[in-house]
Amino acid sequence: MEKLRRLVTEIAYTRNPSFTDLSHLQRCIVPLLSIASSLYGTALSMRRRLYRYGLLRSHRLAVPVISVGNLSWGGNGKTPMVGFLARWFDEIRVSPLILTRGYAGGDEVKMLERHHVGTSVKIGVGADRAATAACFFEKQGYVDYHSMCFGRLSHDLEVDASSNSNKIGIVILDDGMQHLSLCRDMEIVMINGVTLWGNNQLIPLGPLREPLSALARADVAVIHHADLVSDKQLKHTEFVMRQVKADLPIYYTRLVPSYFIEVRNCLIKFPLSTILNKVVLCVSAIGSASPFVKGVEKLGPSRVDQLVFSDHHFFQKKDIEKIRERLVKLQDEFGFNPIVVVTEKDYDRDPTVLEALGPYKVLVLCVHLQIMSSTEDTEKDFKEMLKQLLESKFSTRSDGAAIL
Repeated sequence: MEKLRRLVTEIAYTRNPSFTDLSHLQRCIVPLLSIASSLYGTALSMRRRLYRYGLLRSHRLAVPVISVGNLSWGGNGKTPMVGFLARWFDEIRVSPLILTRGYAGGDEVKMLERHHVGTSVKIGVGADRAATAACFFEKQGYVDYHSMCFGRLSHDLEVDASSNSNKIGIVILDDGMQHLSLCRDMEIVMINGVTLWGNNQLIPLGPLREPLSALARADVAVIHHADLVSDKQLKHTEFVMRQVKADLPIYYTRLVPSYFIEVRNCLIKFPLSTILNKVVLCVSAIGSASPFVKGVEKLGPSRVDQLVFSDHHFFQKKDIEKIRERLVKLQDEFGFNPIVVVTEKDYDRDPTVLEALGPYKVLVLCVHLQIMSSTEDTEKDFKEMLKQLLESKFSTRSDGAAIL
């Protein structure tokens, strides 16, 4: 299954429209993937029509909803953006509720929970986000956003701690762009600046969950991993997006390494210089491994090798043996023990399985999202823009969706 996933991923991200650069096996399965992609596109269009004509129902929550989603699978920075927004609202004493499906073992949920211990951030997990939100509203209560939240957003961090409330003031919908059963007041679309839209085909032939025309629904677009691509490519990406929506606000983000933790003791933080001049093996099972590896390379190791597994893959005994074999090979080549570096998602998926790699040191690279400069836009500008959008959109709600 792992091999098949890798073959399909290579097809999805080939830039050759005739697929001539692929293996014979891959070219043989392209027609099957093409048929499946057409069926998926038809079902996608029918589903959207059912919601448009009211045959399927969208629920409206009593507090503002910010959706963070994407058009393509994996590596778009949704979870870091969700965490960024949750921290901001918590800092200004607006208690956020994150609604997430908890896909594939819940590694992203575990990471969000670990990052927000001791804060007012609440995390609701479940496929029916509206029902999950209703349960939290019943238990925690919710606030009048007009009377409280907009004022706090205006003062940003200048809010007295005594004004903190445990009542929910805003909902952040994780991976929400295709979740049509819940209305949203703002749609943030994340784009992987490195891989973009692959071969521009719908899944499973390509990586697109929706056509690029869906960008017309976005209120804000964010090009993630913008530090890993050229200015020319960024400008071209902006041009393509503005062909769909001319006035679309576009921002850049990157992941900035903060520190390491060790798998055997996550309470101790290690400086980034820990891997300076060391031999490193990057092991990852995430949507886009390339930005992770490039980020590690910037920290100054003498050699970086990598083992890549499919997104959300659970490491098995055979995987640990494969990793160990690569480590032994690196040790024989360079004469000293290499260091394994994994992502936070890989750690949170199963913290104990990586301990089996002892005596080799296994470090977890902890990162944070940073808004990059695009023209003169900064993090402060980004937050101000979000505040203004929330004020205008929430105050002019006019649809007939049921309010929970």
